[in-house]
Amino acid sequence: MIKQVKTKELFDCKTPYILELLNMFEYPWEILPQIKIYINDLIKNGLSGFKEISDGVFVGENVKIYPTAVIQAPAIIGDGTEVRPGAFIRGNVIIGRNCVIGNSTELKNCVLLDNVQVPHYNYVGDSVLGNYAHMGAGTICSNLKADGKPVVIHGDKEYETGLRKIGAILGDKADVGCGCVLNPGTVVGKNTSVYPLTSLRGVFPADCIVKANNNVVKRQ
Repeated sequence: MIKQVKTKELFDCKTPYILELLNMFEYPWEILPQIKIYINDLIKNGLSGFKEISDGVFVGENVKIYPTAVIQAPAIIGDGTEVRPGAFIRGNVIIGRNCVIGNSTELKNCVLLDNVQVPHYNYVGDSVLGNYAHMGAGTICSNLKADGKPVVIHGDKEYETGLRKIGAILGDKADVGCGCVLNPGTVVGKNTSVYPLTSLRGVFPADCIVKANNNVVKRQ
């Protein structure tokens, strides 16, 4: 089973205001230091179809934001997305269309493509989530190693990122069960499902079921 880690292997991006960012980089973790710059350039050049609801926060059409949600700039939220009570968007966040940002979910320096669901008590920091990616209740992206050293992506080879903070990379339609911890630099391939209460580290192939960190089977 090939452990895919390249941006074009993990995502089929159709979101117009995100596509250029993904096309810039061979590997998705290279996107992370550029998110703030990219958002500010989009805002400077004008975002057609979006309205500014507060300084540096732009939303598309039919976006539902509950009164107790907190959104810090810069942030872009796509059409049809729902931001539920208690959600905290900490800035440097681009959200695609028809996503669900759930109660008590926190986002920081991340990119979510279309139809992503992080619906209950999730933390997503320094991460990229593909189309239809889903995180079960209480699942978090751990983005900082205990020793504070730069994150290494452990795939078919070691990828030295040079970045202190990387959360998780979830390919299109990746589905992570409830109560999981995605350790720094975890990559989950397209169409792969992860059992609940799993602590993940490393790169997991596409079209698989992850029963444990060392128990991965091909989806039938």
